[in-house]
Amino acid sequence: MRFLLLLPLLLFASCSTPSSSTGRSELGNRPGPRGFRTVVIDAGHGGSDTGARSRITGDMEKTLALDTARRVQSELGGSFRTVLLRNDDTFIDLDERVVRASRSGDVLVSIHYNSGPSGIRGPESFYWRVDSYSLAKRLQRELSGASGGGSGNRGLVRRRLRLTRNPSIPCVLVECGYLSNPAEARLCANAGYRQRIARVIAAAIREQAAKGDEGMGPLPRHIDAPPSRATDARE
Repeated sequence: MRFLLLLPLLLFASCSTPSSSTGRSELGNRPGPRGFRTVVIDAGHGGSDTGARSRITGDMEKTLALDTARRVQSELGGSFRTVLLRNDDTFIDLDERVVRASRSGDVLVSIHYNSGPSGIRGPESFYWRVDSYSLAKRLQRELSGASGGGSGNRGLVRRRLRLTRNPSIPCVLVECGYLSNPAEARLCANAGYRQRIARVIAAAIREQAAKGDEGMGPLPRHIDAPPSRATDARE
């Protein structure tokens, strides 16, 4: 009798807590994606928005980001359908990127390069939604290994940005390195190094598609917060 009473509750729990996320979700309060087929790749900045610029090499973030995005697309070719939000030197508003990503794919990876004090270096991976945590963690682990790890690992950061909170699909923003750091700027200027970065980004995406949240530890708690806006202090 007790088992019969518990059975409906067990069935409800199994239906309300899926093993992985599919489709669209405004809040992303669910497990991470698994078995997805379409990856949206966003090359940060573009057009009049150059992003960071290296005083050491003269490279602009928008150029390096687009080059890296194309390399990621090539690395994923044959395994996934890929969508580049921009494939040339075009400016696309952040809110428009959100709209295009949400209607075009299953996950979003936005690619950037960073700037700051000259002593800081290393990759960073930003996420906000619960369903984006495992992908962000995998990306950060792979990028850290490619950049040398140790002091070259800036870490996994939970931050509410338009490209980490607002899409209706799992979404992560990666900063591949600091153009303000002399040694890292020279690395990022090297095509072979950018190919390595693209290769590990693709590896993290493949692993997420194959395993979902498996091996990534407990998921973070959901934080109920409104969509990010341009007027937000940390946007």
